[in-house]
Amino acid sequence: HGNNGSIDGDSPAAYRYTEARLSKISNEMLRDIDKDTVEFAPNFDDTTTEPTVLPARFPALLVYGAQGISAGYATNIPPHNLGEVIDATIHRIDNPNCQLDTLMKYVKGPDFPTGGIVEGLDGIKEAYETGRGRIIIKCRYTLENTKNGIALIITEIPFEVNKALMVKKIDDIRIDKKVDGILEVRDESAADVRIVIELKKNANVDLIVNYLLKNTDMQISYNFNVVAIVNRRPKLLGLRESLDAFIAHQKEVVKRRTSFDLAHAKARYHILEGLIKCLSILDKVIKVIRASKNKADAKDNLVKEFKFTEPQAEAIVTLQLYRLTNTDVVALEEEMADLEKKIAIWEQILNNEEALKHVMKKELQNIKKEYDTPRLTDIKEEITEIKIDETAMIPKEDVVVAVTKDGYIKRTSYRSYTASNNEDITLKENDYLIGLYEMNTLDTLLVFTDGGNYLHIPVHIIPDLKWKDMPKHVSNIIELPPEESVIASIPAYDFSSDKNIIITTKDGIIKRTKLKEFKLQRYNKASSCMKLKDNDKVISVLIEDYDSVFLTTNTGYALSFSTNEIPVIGVKASGVKAMKLKDDYLVACNNFSYNEHEFISIITTKGTGKRVRLTEFPISTRTRRGILLIREVKTNPYEILTTFIDEGRNFIGLKNGDINIIKNTELSIADRYSTGTTISKHNLTNAFIVANLKKETNHQEQLIEVEEEKQEVVEERKIPKKEQISLSEIDDRLMTIDDFLK
Repeated sequence: HGNNGSIDGDSPAAYRYTEARLSKISNEMLRDIDKDTVEFAPNFDDTTTEPTVLPARFPALLVYGAQGISAGYATNIPPHNLGEVIDATIHRIDNPNCQLDTLMKYVKGPDFPTGGIVEGLDGIKEAYETGRGRIIIKCRYTLENTKNGIALIITEIPFEVNKALMVKKIDDIRIDKKVDGILEVRDESAADVRIVIELKKNANVDLIVNYLLKNTDMQISYNFNVVAIVNRRPKLLGLRESLDAFIAHQKEVVKRRTSFDLAHAKARYHILEGLIKCLSILDKVIKVIRASKNKADAKDNLVKEFKFTEPQAEAIVTLQLYRLTNTDVVALEEEMADLEKKIAIWEQILNNEEALKHVMKKELQNIKKEYDTPRLTDIKEEITEIKIDETAMIPKEDVVVAVTKDGYIKRTSYRSYTASNNEDITLKENDYLIGLYEMNTLDTLLVFTDGGNYLHIPVHIIPDLKWKDMPKHVSNIIELPPEESVIASIPAYDFSSDKNIIITTKDGIIKRTKLKEFKLQRYNKASSCMKLKDNDKVISVLIEDYDSVFLTTNTGYALSFSTNEIPVIGVKASGVKAMKLKDDYLVACNNFSYNEHEFISIITTKGTGKRVRLTEFPISTRTRRGILLIREVKTNPYEILTTFIDEGRNFIGLKNGDINIIKNTELSIADRYSTGTTISKHNLTNAFIVANLKKETNHQEQLIEVEEEKQEVVEERKIPKKEQISLSEIDDRLMTIDDFLK
């Protein structure tokens, strides 16, 4: 009912439009079908009859293969090489108890008309043993040097693959830049397959080939499911059972054909006997016929007078006159002698099993001699494991990564970032940045929640957006645990470094963990970074860059001690006690060094702020109560909102309904007992550092700001000596443009 279409996706033609010229080997499928070799049954519309099975002279089911689905059954039989299958069949006829390993010396595996390379000898053996098995089919390709670079030439594709769709898929990969290095994809196929994939000169050829093999139909898996109808029942067949079924079918065909030929030969021999007898008494026969009334009367008279049988009498009365010559008698005798030999042979075939086998083998050998073709598909014993270096797949690009307090995240190319002309990033109302990092797409961002979990986010999977575009929530990439909020983010440039991450909780628990322990192979969900007790929450996560930590409670107590007092433990451990608390809780943890830092900046909920010299807080030990960093006012107590180390030119964000940005240097320098100067008229609900977040893209504007800073320093030199600012702060204010940009 139509043809099979084409490998380019052309649909099969309809029954009414199809006219087919059969190939020569089709004669072997139909030979002797008119000799009662197979059963016939009515066709689909009862207009004629059709054979229930063809009297094929070779194992066509294995050679051609089959694919189909029925009610509750499916079959998937790959095609095989004609010569190999015939050799295995002949061996099986001679050795009906031979083992599979012996048969596989003849049948190496499937042989597809589209060629290709089959991998997985174990899968082939399993399929030939049980009827089910899995193999890999790969396309055949070569690499050629061209003037533009390297060309990947595909000359054979896997069996039953739609070539046009495969080429489109490869071109889509090129357009979407899922793998870098593909210049052009062309289908130059004519009579033979030829697909050209042009690559860049410096392209990673192995990476591209492996990616295409894994993500397109250049490589497919093929599953054997050898189900066939045997004796009117569907049955799962191995190679031995398949050959045995064909041998049994062929025996029946040969026997039925031989019986048919023998019956016709004997009938003809009987006629010849009557004709020779007739010629020996010809005058008498003619006399009886002339005396008869008609043909029927003549036949009756011949049977009655000369004991001819009914068929002999029929042959005599229809005999033509020229056959009555003497020469015709000789021809009849020769025909009888020939029939005697044939009858003897046919009777031997029917009565002698070895003679029957000899006929079957001889016919199979003749088929092989006439139609055998070389194998097209190569067989490889092992399945080649496709390994793709994921880092090599990622386009290497320097980007700017932004993270907000509400958990929104994006990456922006430097081009978009520098072209933003100091425009503010688009954020939700009252949301603010907690991190802005210069990173590469090969780096990883760690995002931490207050519930003791963290998200391992490779930069290349972060949404790539323009600077002015609204970031996407992190749960679009990795699901954020419910009821947890983002509190910190850390860029991980190198997991192999010896750096530690310090994690602190509200109830005064602290821990250090190696950065390399935060690396994950699977990052599709949040992972634990600290085991919390009761209703405790994480308040701070930072990289250990310096040798000391500074802890602050909401009631104004501060404690500093060496980071060496914090044990380095596993990523999921709960930590140790950091500070003695009394009806208060930790609000900040800072990492600092007396050699590199001079001030600690303090923001209170009353809208005041100050900077205090770190030398006023001597190094203590872990689990102490600490000392006050602000005067106690019992009638109107001040609570600490946050503290942070003065890193030079920082900016402070104040959130009190709206978000205001002030310079860190605007905070006055005071002692521990001062309540600070007013920096906001409102009670503050939050504060955060915006260090290095201010976008300075105009060089002239930067120079003007530095000149203003210089003038401020000159004015401050006029104040009394005891209140004069330190030389280190002057140095910070006079920092160069290059230092600031760094």
